[in-house]
Amino acid sequence: MIRIGILGDIGSGKTYVANSFGYPVFNADQEVSKIYNKNRKIFTKLKKILPIFFKTFPVTKPEIIAAILDNKYNLNKILKIVHPEIKKKMNLFLKKNKRKKIIILDIPLLLENKLNKKKDILIFVSSKKSEILKRLKKRKNFNQKLFKKFRKIQLPLDYKYKRSDYIIKNDFKNKTIKKYVKNILNNILK
Repeated sequence: MIRIGILGDIGSGKTYVANSFGYPVFNADQEVSKIYNKNRKIFTKLKKILPIFFKTFPVTKPEIIAAILDNKYNLNKILKIVHPEIKKKMNLFLKKNKRKKIIILDIPLLLENKLNKKKDILIFVSSKKSEILKRLKKRKNFNQKLFKKFRKIQLPLDYKYKRSDYIIKNDFKNKTIKKYVKNILNNILK
């Protein structure tokens, strides 16, 4: 199995690129949403450490945002509870797809949480900062302060760029992404 990790800035189009490969994708952001909506154990743990913010199940985005913005340590407290669960979900995904030729890992903190393996193929999705901000501002729950907090827990973008095997310059045009993906797959599957 070939593992491809998608790296890039928040809002750079990583998920779109990941889905463009046509292979099974593990999307960590979607899994986090499912955990908040369906996992009562995680809710109980969050309620225990941050009772002011988490009162009723399921956990909502505004509650998470309020907790993170209230105190600089809250984000780490939340991550310590949620990340082990994400790791479990990822391992289940890998087991389920072990016979697939390629799988895609769309995990924002892939390198930060050391979820990558040495042989993984890393692809960096590069986009213009102005384009990213324009796109982020269109998101329903976009919050500049939250964006900055998440940025702080990520490794520098230039480090991720240098670690990557391939770079996709995302101009947010379907044709461009398809061309990059086709070239990368041709290279990998030689």
